[in-house]
Amino acid sequence: MTENRHDALGLSNEDVLEMYKTMLLARKIDERMWLLNRSGKIPFVISCQGQEASQVGAAFALNRDIDYVAPYYRDMGVVLTFGMTPTELMLSAFAKAEDPNSGGRQMPGHFGQKKNRILTGSSPVTTQLPHAVGVALAAKMENEKLVSFVTLGEGSSNQGDFHEGLNFAGVHKLPVITMVENNKYAISVPYDRQVASKNVSDRAIAYGMPGFTIDGNDPLAVYEAVKAARERAINGEGPTLIESVSYRLTAHSSDDDDRAYREREEVEEAKKKDSLFTFAAYLKETGVLTEEIEKALHDEVNRVINEATDYAENAPYAQPEDAMKYVYGK
Repeated sequence: MTENRHDALGLSNEDVLEMYKTMLLARKIDERMWLLNRSGKIPFVISCQGQEASQVGAAFALNRDIDYVAPYYRDMGVVLTFGMTPTELMLSAFAKAEDPNSGGRQMPGHFGQKKNRILTGSSPVTTQLPHAVGVALAAKMENEKLVSFVTLGEGSSNQGDFHEGLNFAGVHKLPVITMVENNKYAISVPYDRQVASKNVSDRAIAYGMPGFTIDGNDPLAVYEAVKAARERAINGEGPTLIESVSYRLTAHSSDDDDRAYREREEVEEAKKKDSLFTFAAYLKETGVLTEEIEKALHDEVNRVINEATDYAENAPYAQPEDAMKYVYGK
């Protein structure tokens, strides 16, 4: 039997099963959205496939009752863990009035939900990083023992907001964790054409914070790194930069054809490390996941997604007269 790594991290069998279920839910929602897009029912998909372990492992290491998250557009695993429901995600995909992110005004993936402390995102990449730093500054000023957690892609780590946000966080020793989800491609640009250093985490030292590069296909490794970063932040030791390395299994979005810039063999090779299979294998080897439990999880996830899809597809669109609602003050 495989060594029980999760027990050493303080995670119960129930915890890791919940992690796996959330990863599976994110993958299955994403797959359903692609089918809906290709059948002409929803306009746009930007995938989390291949990055679920990074997202769920990190989110489970946070305090979901008090911490804030500033996710980027692929972070379905993060927002599901923090309380957003499959139905709410489908309402966003269908651009319906009940969409909690924007009432159907924003593109899918522009997450935002006040009650679950999910900061609103927008299309310009990395603008969420200074926002997360601002939350951390407020927490420090008010002496609140919480952290803010922000994610972005490795291509976004070349934007000015990244450097300005990390510099400010480092100078003021703020309780913010920045996780770069390195999926190897910034749309069509491979990593070696984006960043001159071996790792994005190498940049951390310039901002006076520790930097770590971890296996983003291993949710337990991500959990361990983010948990340690949170403890440092709560103890007043300042920010952390984490680079979680995985692979984007789909095209950049439903409007992209990735065959123009990467070989199919590369993608197929990456699928061998798909966290949905490797983590399931670990759970089976440790006796946590049985065939019966796995089947029950798949059945439950499929039922939930079917119900979410049906509800969102039949939900009403926003009224035309609501176009300016929440846009301009009186």
